[in-house]
Amino acid sequence: MPGPAKSVREGQAVVGAGIGGSAVAHFLQQHFGPRVQIDVFEKGTVGGRLATISVNKQHYESGAASFHSLSLHMQDFVKQLGLRHRREVVGRSAIFSGEHFVLEETDWYLLNLFRLWWHYGISFLRLQMWVEEVMEKFMSYGQSAAMPAFAGAMSLAGAQGSLWSVEGGNKLVCSGLLKLTKANVIHATVTTVTLQQTEGKPLYYVEYENEVGNGSDFYDIVVIATPLHLDNSSSTISFEGFDPPIDAVQGPFQPTVVSLVHGYLNSSYFGFPDPKLFPFASILTTDFPNFFCALDNICPVNISANFRRKQPQEAAVWRVQSPKPLLRSQLKTLFRSYYSVQTAEWQAHPLYGSHTGLPRFALHDQLFHLNALEWAASSVEVMAVAAKNVALLAYNRWYQDLDKIDQKDLMHKVKTEL
Repeated sequence: MPGPAKSVREGQAVVGAGIGGSAVAHFLQQHFGPRVQIDVFEKGTVGGRLATISVNKQHYESGAASFHSLSLHMQDFVKQLGLRHRREVVGRSAIFSGEHFVLEETDWYLLNLFRLWWHYGISFLRLQMWVEEVMEKFMSYGQSAAMPAFAGAMSLAGAQGSLWSVEGGNKLVCSGLLKLTKANVIHATVTTVTLQQTEGKPLYYVEYENEVGNGSDFYDIVVIATPLHLDNSSSTISFEGFDPPIDAVQGPFQPTVVSLVHGYLNSSYFGFPDPKLFPFASILTTDFPNFFCALDNICPVNISANFRRKQPQEAAVWRVQSPKPLLRSQLKTLFRSYYSVQTAEWQAHPLYGSHTGLPRFALHDQLFHLNALEWAASSVEVMAVAAKNVALLAYNRWYQDLDKIDQKDLMHKVKTEL
């Protein structure tokens, strides 16, 4: 059992140093001021699902590779941190069915639109307009999180051309925000959060463990910025001292394996016996073949002025996304030969289905689960939006400014301002 409670010192704990945890630390400091103490617990590396892998002394994105142009919070973070957009290296895309390409991108925008219309009909244009409308409305935070198609719209937005990434690696946003916030990063796994009531305000006793041993501390505000689900026991945190008990376990997440393969593409598998004639830098797949989802001839996170993308007949670094680790036979199917294969397996996003509602966002007074919003849609911008709302909610609750919480006429105000 925890010992006597310490005095309230406005200490705040954030569990997870991905984009959600880094952003919420930043927003908490914005509202509470620079004197607030913020401890950020991270069992792995800062950045979470924004990660890189080194191949031949170059770093490549292995997690979230790009952001949408309407990801305004991410754009603002990059500006505040003095980071830059990575130079775009143009490459053509195609959709592969397992036997042939069902759709091929050209260098002409109007011809691409015509091919999409010819293949998918007028429904494609309607879908594109609908996705753009959803993304524009998303900027007002007025979307209905209960709309099942919202998550699909966010993923489709990622397939559009208006994407960007950070020079040097997208994870620099996370490390930069934590440095800007002067957060105290503790490399440890949080095991237990225990509620201790004191002076009318909750006080949380957080226990954690790392290679050195066990540790603990008291906090007034705790934000869980990592998924809580059964299929990954290392993410499970015990909540004790709560009445009624907190059951924050969510459903399963979609495992994704990213394989960075340095080698020679087997262009014959895609119908091009001569590799010099293979024109695509990115390949998406339909349901078949189902052993891989996407294949990209990727560029490093640092691109020099004279950089050029490797030609298909040359050894290049290809990123293969698949639901399971690739077998050797599957690697031989995609590549004539290869020098190295490096993999990263991570829980990409929730398995979306017909859920009755979102998991609990506020687990208790000043105890929040930021990633609950991920069940509406999973993207870095959604996590940034969740982080900003957590910080606002925590601040207004702390100073009892309850009129700013759950405003009945908020949507009317937002629409009027827009």
